[in-house]
Amino acid sequence: MSFDLASVDHVLRTTRSVRKRLDFARPIDRAVIEECIDIALQAPTGSNRQGWHFMVITDPAKRKAIADAYRELFTLYANNPAAAVEYPEDDPRHAQQPKVRDSAVYLAEHMHECPVFIIPCIEGRTDGAASGAQAGFWGSIIPAAWSLMIALRSRGLGTAWTTIHLGKEKEISELLGIPQGIAQAALFPVAYFTGDDFKPATRLPVDAVTHWDQW
Repeated sequence: MSFDLASVDHVLRTTRSVRKRLDFARPIDRAVIEECIDIALQAPTGSNRQGWHFMVITDPAKRKAIADAYRELFTLYANNPAAAVEYPEDDPRHAQQPKVRDSAVYLAEHMHECPVFIIPCIEGRTDGAASGAQAGFWGSIIPAAWSLMIALRSRGLGTAWTTIHLGKEKEISELLGIPQGIAQAALFPVAYFTGDDFKPATRLPVDAVTHWDQW
């Protein structure tokens, strides 16, 4: 089977966490979101359970309530010295941190303006479960959620994988009517992005993170 590897690789290499370049004023057609979710449903799932659900929020009042909770939790996180991530000056991640922090603050301040939120969910809970059970559980929603982000990206829609809202998962579940026994995995603020000049990010070299046969 032949693929256009250049196009596939370009999307994979340039799918960034989009925060400052989200176009809050441009509406998103429901059919586009549903098409992207339909693609996400082709992702692998443990034991073929397909226990995934995608909570799509467009109601302004509910989006504001979720954004308010996110901003409150983000402020606590950002002001916690223990949460600070520091890298040596010769590490390529060192120079990126100010830009990452700045864009994260921007998203927290403007998230309520985003036209669509998507919360990937999965049936079940892993509270107190062993690491093996946790890995299998989340491994059944993360591939679908990432496929959703790729499908959005290929249609000109940007988002960012966020999880800070989970500090108030119970309250948000009650707000949205999410049943008990359903776990939220992430929160995607979704909007069309401006421009299309995303580039591959500076990453550690392959040989620094790849281990053959032994660490």
